[in-house]
Amino acid sequence: MLYQIYETQRSLMEPFADFALAASKLYSHSASLLSQLPLAQRVSAGYDLLYRLGKGYEKPAFDIPTVDVEGVGVAIHERVEINKPFCELRRFKRFSDDPATLTKLKGQPVVLIVAPLSGHYATLLRDTVRTMLKDHKVYITDWRNARLVPLSEGEFHLDDYVNYVQEFIRHLQGIYGNCHVISVCQPTVPVLAAVSLMASRGETTPITMTMMGGPIDARKSPTTVNNLATNRSYEWFENNVIFRVPDNCPGAGRLVYPGFLQYTGFVAMNPDRHASSHYDYFKDLIKGDDASAEAHRKFYDEYNAVLDMDADYYLETIKTVFQDYALVHGTWDVRSPEGKIERVRPQDITTTALFTVEGELDDISGSGQTEAAHDLCTGIVRKEQHHLEAKGAGHYGIFSGRRWRDIVYPKVRAFILQHEKPSAGSSTPAAAATSEPLAAVSAAPAPIAPVIAAPAPAKAAAPVVQQTSNASVSPAKRTAKAAVPAVAKPKIVQPARANPAPTGVATRWVKTAGSDAASTAPSTAAAAKTTGTARGTAPATPGAKRPAPRKA
Repeated sequence: MLYQIYETQRSLMEPFADFALAASKLYSHSASLLSQLPLAQRVSAGYDLLYRLGKGYEKPAFDIPTVDVEGVGVAIHERVEINKPFCELRRFKRFSDDPATLTKLKGQPVVLIVAPLSGHYATLLRDTVRTMLKDHKVYITDWRNARLVPLSEGEFHLDDYVNYVQEFIRHLQGIYGNCHVISVCQPTVPVLAAVSLMASRGETTPITMTMMGGPIDARKSPTTVNNLATNRSYEWFENNVIFRVPDNCPGAGRLVYPGFLQYTGFVAMNPDRHASSHYDYFKDLIKGDDASAEAHRKFYDEYNAVLDMDADYYLETIKTVFQDYALVHGTWDVRSPEGKIERVRPQDITTTALFTVEGELDDISGSGQTEAAHDLCTGIVRKEQHHLEAKGAGHYGIFSGRRWRDIVYPKVRAFILQHEKPSAGSSTPAAAATSEPLAAVSAAPAPIAPVIAAPAPAKAAAPVVQQTSNASVSPAKRTAKAAVPAVAKPKIVQPARANPAPTGVATRWVKTAGSDAASTAPSTAAAAKTTGTARGTAPATPGAKRPAPRKA
């Protein structure tokens, strides 16, 4: 009944919200006599705040009409490439009438961004997409609100999520030969499962995997989100947070974890912060600070827009990822679309480079949870694995905002470009676009104790998955499983001196068992290359415990 009560309350609030909006404009419009009354600005601000607290929030648009590529405006056409019952594969097609820019765009890497299905829409990654479009062909998974999916479309399980990801990867491989995959938060676990299953079958796997802020191993540095999932039983979640969609929705009768419950949890975790934010918005309206007020609106238009998740998917994620730790224990079985049960074996991945990214202040996926992917992917040689801890970044900071653009993205771009195979018709070398060669970052660093991020207050009430990163694989070492024959990679001219990581960045490397316990960082790029080669000559034995990573 809770869902029906919520819908009734929302319906009753709609006319009051509309009245509040009209009253706000009436007291603020210059042509209105009421705007000349004393305290009119305060009255208008109060009505505006009331409107925003009472209105409904629909799915926002990505709204990326253009991007700037080295000073040239490139038009973006957004279209649906694959339409599935619970997800759309959305492409951001780039157009330009500048011949040089068009040639450059055609030779850039193809990236599949797997957005989280954890309460918010894929538009939460708008900044991620906009930044990536400057140097990549971008596709993204746009998950549907379960309340809009009719019961006739069937159920949606965690296995279906894994199968969707595999289908999207194969689609891009069929068009471009191969692709790169970036998973943000929750999808790190199903993406790792999808690539593992492809490797176990002998299929071509993506060139690289970049995992950002996800719960690969939720036992490490548990956050409030993790504790919620472990302190409650599976039956508690089933009996207390699962409801049927009301009759006035297309998905009437479907069992879901409602988005409004997750949103309530988000706000309940930090009520003071949200109350302060709304009060600041009220004061900005009174002062006439339109820029700050608009920034508030944009943030909460995105933050307040939530979707329902199918109950089967949500409950299976709780049990598999946060209670049984099936991925790290090696006990996770996934049902294929054909009905075959297959065991997830990350150690079978050998031809995909791995890069994991964590935020130092991430309070949703604790320190080390994403980096744990390196302990599972023992079939990937060490020099193809990299990890980045973004100093001062919280959970959202690793994929959105200034730290994403200035700290994380340059490393992700360099990682992808160093592993990209230049296409047959491309006149631009794959690595030419990187301003900061990853090889310079990959030089063996002086040993420093691993950094453990200090836990911060949690911001969410539902488990969310996160990611990590490791890089630097030579295309020449890829196996014959690749769908496109290996093409000789153009020689990358290394700088005379290895570039240090920018301020606020800690980059970790996985150390091989045979390397010296204490080493100093080489002073030249040549020494860095020699050291990196020696460190990754032999793949790790499957199942073997990986040494603790080091940071530079």
